[in-house]
Amino acid sequence: MRTIKELHILFREAVSDTFFIWRKEAGRVVRDQGVLIFFILVPVLYPLLYAFIYTGETVREVPAVVVDGANTAFSRDFVRRVDASPDVKVVARTGNMEEAKELMRRTKAYGIIRIPDDFSRKVNRMQQAYVGLYCDMSGLLYYKALLTACTDVSLDMNTELQIKRMGNTTVRQDEVSTAPLLYESVALFNPTNGFACFLIPAVLMLVIQQTLLLGIGLINGSARERATLHTQLVQGTGRGTVRLVLGKALCYLMLYALVSVWVLIAVPQLFHLAQIPQASDLLAFMVPYLLACIFFAMTCSILVYQRETCMLIFVFTSLPLLFISGISWPGVAVPDFWKYVSWLAPSTFGINGFVRINTMGALLEDVTFEYVGLWIQAGIYFLTACAAYYYMIGESRKIASKRAQTELAQALPSESDLSKKAESLN
Repeated sequence: MRTIKELHILFREAVSDTFFIWRKEAGRVVRDQGVLIFFILVPVLYPLLYAFIYTGETVREVPAVVVDGANTAFSRDFVRRVDASPDVKVVARTGNMEEAKELMRRTKAYGIIRIPDDFSRKVNRMQQAYVGLYCDMSGLLYYKALLTACTDVSLDMNTELQIKRMGNTTVRQDEVSTAPLLYESVALFNPTNGFACFLIPAVLMLVIQQTLLLGIGLINGSARERATLHTQLVQGTGRGTVRLVLGKALCYLMLYALVSVWVLIAVPQLFHLAQIPQASDLLAFMVPYLLACIFFAMTCSILVYQRETCMLIFVFTSLPLLFISGISWPGVAVPDFWKYVSWLAPSTFGINGFVRINTMGALLEDVTFEYVGLWIQAGIYFLTACAAYYYMIGESRKIASKRAQTELAQALPSESDLSKKAESLN
């Protein structure tokens, strides 16, 4: 049994060794331009790029072309009201669909409003009339604006027709007859009903995980290429795999604590995105998320044998992870198999918990499932990271030993060279 004094000395050595590795890893990060790009440049610029792209959460004056087959006062009134809405701008009126399609092919318009020949006749006969709407579905915001404008105008004109056909009635009777049930649509936690408030928070959390995967993969890929991972142990000794993992993780954690402030707080404020978090709850939630992402990235780095391999392995996973997280694609529509697969990545728990805390004002107890899940992931991935580094360190020693033997063999003269030299001397 060790005495308390011996345990105290061992603890001090462990702390000293961990901070020694932390200093070495910080220097390694600063000297590697590729790692700096993933750890600094990408987290700084990528959120700005995404937020800037989606900053126009709603579009106005979407160009549309009208094919008015009826060409009556009633159909022209319909077109005039659509054009007067803030969402749509009628840029042309054509006589047939082919001309309208040509305008869409040339991107002069993003939608076609087609009014059939019998439009006014059916309305006058108290029959149901139809208006066709054709949209360029490559831009969902354009489709949304066109559909909303046409639907609102149709509802307003329907109300006026009802009132007109009821005859002599009071204003109150008209209101009750045309709208017996009043409703009000409120977009909870997304006041602009746009894509930025909905999508950007999830992307920001995913950026943290993916840049850690790429940066740590780049560092380990370089070390495995050169077979120098074993030299990163404490002062070149053969001990300290756990201390190596903790020292490296401490370096990444301190760096990404600053990165997270920029990504998750500064960027949403710059673009006026919805933010109603409790600072203490958000901080408490981010600690296990960063630890889980760091140890997850350190574990996955066992797949990286060369410096460039991390780009091939990890970059393509961004979109699948975003979809199966249950944010950009409805969580209830994700099959159970992929839902369980998504639990392997910290981003799933991180995205769902962060969105609820940051955008919906949830407290830490409201995201207990995600919070506990992140701590479990942090613990499991810490153990797997230690196992991965133990394997990679042993592999690095073997490769370095073989290289040293090969270089020694090349440096020493062969037996045939020695015999020839002896013969020449004789």
